[in-house]
Amino acid sequence: MSQNEKFAIQLFEGKKVRIAWDAEQEKYYFSVTDVVEVLTDSTDAKQYVKRMLSRDPELKSRWGTICTPTEMMAADGKFYKTQAADLEGMFRIIQSIPSKKAEPVKQWLAQLGSQRVDQMIDPELTFQMAVEDYRRQGYSDKWINERMRSIEMRKELTDEWHRSGIHEAKDFAILTNVLTKAWSGMTTGEYKRHKGLTKQNLRDNMTNVELALNTLAEVATTEIARKRNPQGMAESRAAAQAGGQIAKNTRDDLEQQLGHSVISSKRASDYIKKIQEKK
Repeated sequence: MSQNEKFAIQLFEGKKVRIAWDAEQEKYYFSVTDVVEVLTDSTDAKQYVKRMLSRDPELKSRWGTICTPTEMMAADGKFYKTQAADLEGMFRIIQSIPSKKAEPVKQWLAQLGSQRVDQMIDPELTFQMAVEDYRRQGYSDKWINERMRSIEMRKELTDEWHRSGIHEAKDFAILTNVLTKAWSGMTTGEYKRHKGLTKQNLRDNMTNVELALNTLAEVATTEIARKRNPQGMAESRAAAQAGGQIAKNTRDDLEQQLGHSVISSKRASDYIKKIQEKK
């Protein structure tokens, strides 16, 4: 798939489905194993797919054209090639899976495709949908506002990285690790383990303070990159380190005033529960 793909995660009945948008072809690609897990509740989706193909020779013969290797984020936060299929391909795969969820999943996938077309016409819908999703999950309006700002700032940073000649997903992950470790003392993988996370999004499980510091690191990195005009990985890494250090200095000042660390092991489920208990 081209460099125009955009990676995201959507939820179906609380289960995550990884998706990628290909801007050139203007279509979604869905992780086959994720959709299989949703449909079957299988703990080993790859083995289920193998058995499914042995039962359906016609699907097996077309598998190479139905599936497209697509870079998607794994549980360790890194990007790997994953078997993915577009909407038509997913519908064909679903035909071979006996599941009561088949029709609801097909409707959900079709709705995602329709929403993407709407978002291309009116990009503001993307933010509106994200706000609604976070509210349904129980996040406070204050946290949601901070998260929306962080998404916007992250987009500006990745645009700047693109301008500096960074295009590979693995390089984005490396720079993100440099930036995150500079201010928090941990890579994104270490940070997720600190919070007891596996597939969950790290930013979605940050406290208001953590999210603000992470956003500061990204904003600072963006501005430094604009000033320095880095070219390539080495210079972009130096800018990310400098931006992260600015957030680290702010963190140190705040912790000195508070008398405790602002790096929390809490995740979203911990503080969402507190918010709901107060209502």
